[in-house]
Amino acid sequence: MRKFLLLFVISILAMVAVACGASESEEESEGTNADLTETVTVNHELGETDVPKNPEKVVVFDFGILDTLDKLEIEVAGIAKSGVIPAYLEKYAGDEYANIGSLKEPDFEKISEIDPDLIIISGRQASLYDQLTELAPTIHLGVDTTNYMDSFKENMAVIGDIYDKQDEIDKEITAIEESIATLNEKASKSGENALIILSNDDKISAYGQNSRFGLIHDVFGIPAVDESIEASTHGMNVTFEYVMEQDPDLLYVVDRTAVVGGESSAEQIVENELVKNTKAYKNDNIVYLNPDFWYLSGGGLVSVAEMVKEIDESLN
Repeated sequence: MRKFLLLFVISILAMVAVACGASESEEESEGTNADLTETVTVNHELGETDVPKNPEKVVVFDFGILDTLDKLEIEVAGIAKSGVIPAYLEKYAGDEYANIGSLKEPDFEKISEIDPDLIIISGRQASLYDQLTELAPTIHLGVDTTNYMDSFKENMAVIGDIYDKQDEIDKEITAIEESIATLNEKASKSGENALIILSNDDKISAYGQNSRFGLIHDVFGIPAVDESIEASTHGMNVTFEYVMEQDPDLLYVVDRTAVVGGESSAEQIVENELVKNTKAYKNDNIVYLNPDFWYLSGGGLVSVAEMVKEIDESLN
């Protein structure tokens, strides 16, 4: 009888141990699943979106954000290849990265096939936001040109939160801000003013404060030769007579033709007989800015740092 009772007690204890083990296993499993479904709530221009932490499959339409992810060594699944890709990001033209269409015409079928964890867009895709959200969590991380640096830093903070990269991003932004402070001091001492133009084949448009390229004035501290230029995405249509009349100390040129598949001829078009009458031409102060950074991929950790560097080098 005692032997029977002993065996019975041992059996009960074994069953309890198994049950406890199963319970612990379930708790561990639940903890793992919780980690996999952890999200970050992102407030952006088009809404509020819950984004999975450290998403594995990400498709990116904005080259500035791609620039940042590349700098941080974060992999992406697909980019908009049906167009010009900045030369310094040319590795993303490779077959290992899916083509999700163009900046204005996403390939919804390809995106659906990828089944991404996150879609990152900016201005050109804003009107398609609702359609894209049906495929995956979608966030808008475009740069507000009227508040460039704050907007840029907010976007970087979002990337930092999603990927636990805030320390690395803070280090990069600190370096950029220190470079801007140095540039501001240099710009103030130079006393030079500037005019920014976009060259598009044989046409030109001017950009002033709070415009697409306005951070040269608003952030970098170089005064605008004409403070009446209306802020707009496409700039103010002007003539070369206008450039001659404004007579800037510095003339900054962004060559659109060079990045949209055409043959670059900005120098031949810009440096004509009218412009040769300006101080900018006479003092060899016509600066052709790198359109990869200024036209295609502004707002990235690399592009913003390079933009600061280009303007700094342009000052005497």
